[in-house]
Amino acid sequence: MVALRARLRRTHTLIGGIFLQFKDLGLDNRLLKNLKHYDFQKTTEIQALAIPVAMAGKDLLASSKTGSGKTLAFVLPLLHKSLKSKAFSAKDPRAVILAPTRELAKQVYGELRSMLGGLSYEAALILGGENFNDQVKALRRFPKFIVATPGRLADHLEHRSLFLDGLDTLILDEADRMLDLGFAPELRRIHKAAKHRRRQTLMFSATLDHAEVNGIAAEMLNNPKRIAIGLANEQHSDITQKFYLCDHLDHKEAILQRVLEQADYRQVIIFTATRDDTERLTAKLNEQKLKAVALSGNLNQAQRSTIMSQFERAVFKILVTTDVASRGLDIANVTHVINFDMPKHTEEYVHRIGRTGRAGNKGDAISLVGPKDWASFKRIETFLQQTIDFSQFDDLKGKFTGIKPKKPDFRKKAAPTKVKAAPIKKSAKKPAKRDKGFYQNVAVGDNVFIPKKKPAATNDDNQE
Repeated sequence: MVALRARLRRTHTLIGGIFLQFKDLGLDNRLLKNLKHYDFQKTTEIQALAIPVAMAGKDLLASSKTGSGKTLAFVLPLLHKSLKSKAFSAKDPRAVILAPTRELAKQVYGELRSMLGGLSYEAALILGGENFNDQVKALRRFPKFIVATPGRLADHLEHRSLFLDGLDTLILDEADRMLDLGFAPELRRIHKAAKHRRRQTLMFSATLDHAEVNGIAAEMLNNPKRIAIGLANEQHSDITQKFYLCDHLDHKEAILQRVLEQADYRQVIIFTATRDDTERLTAKLNEQKLKAVALSGNLNQAQRSTIMSQFERAVFKILVTTDVASRGLDIANVTHVINFDMPKHTEEYVHRIGRTGRAGNKGDAISLVGPKDWASFKRIETFLQQTIDFSQFDDLKGKFTGIKPKKPDFRKKAAPTKVKAAPIKKSAKKPAKRDKGFYQNVAVGDNVFIPKKKPAATNDDNQE
């Protein structure tokens, strides 16, 4: 919450030459009181454009860069709607907010709870990996707002522990990530359970140039208003990016050690490719007396929550993780992000480095590029639409300088010679079998006795 408060204090929107304030949006006074309590006064760009559309009851398809304050862009209008209009159902939730990961869902839930202060509404957090029966008990209290991961919410619909017939508002946060994770069937199941003409749907995505996002938006949204804040590949002015070429794994580890020795960091997030790499690298960093902890997808929810809580409280200075933490982390003290392994998808690079440079702070993003990372690096370079120069340490220079693309071979190839097929030899016809049931054209049956011809008689004269 401290990070969010700082971000909204420092990030403003200029419309018509003046800064737009929350009180200019026509929000309920109880919400303005909560905003004032957290020192939220002026909107960000996505908030200034999205909140009026959502308050008007229209469907919305929006994109904005990470750290832009989009959570309040959908939390405030759904709370205003709940305060100003009657619910469709007394028992069904008024709003469901879906997030792709447990970390992002917990962050959204925290911001929702901060805005519910002084209001007589109950909210529930429904996450995969947690006790199902405890969640059933929470749903039986009929919460008005639910923040959930799509897989677990679909499970509750299947077990009939939740009904969405009277749902007012459905919100999809990071819709592109949910689709990348394969949640399309669950999203369609949730949409079908709450399919009625009065439902409002708000969909937020890192980019609108995503075929699956546009496809599912056509299914779930009704004539939506489209808002795009900045480009997905737009340069982040608060983040300094550096790239180092590495020969092999040992070279990467040597450069990582040098970076950590020279960097004036408060907290660092290091991204690796696999779970095994997180454990191995964390062990090496702890051997160097650096306070590091590993986070990966194979941990249960309680373990992940404990690790994240410790990192947020600065018990650990370094978090080594896979892409499970590339979205949903909002920690202002993260000054450095290091890509020990380059991500496979270009969008993930943007989300990874977006863990630093938040709330108006400056950040550094450092990427280590080896031979196995070269293809990913070239895709990222193309995506960012800029030529990237490599940094280096004079005493850690490597031999790897990149992989040159293969030149197309324009030489005319000789036409393949036609090989004449060998002539097929005709096999001699076998003589037809004689029907032994006939003798001299007279039927004599199966058992035929054919007398042999007697030898011709010889003359006595010849015998002499």
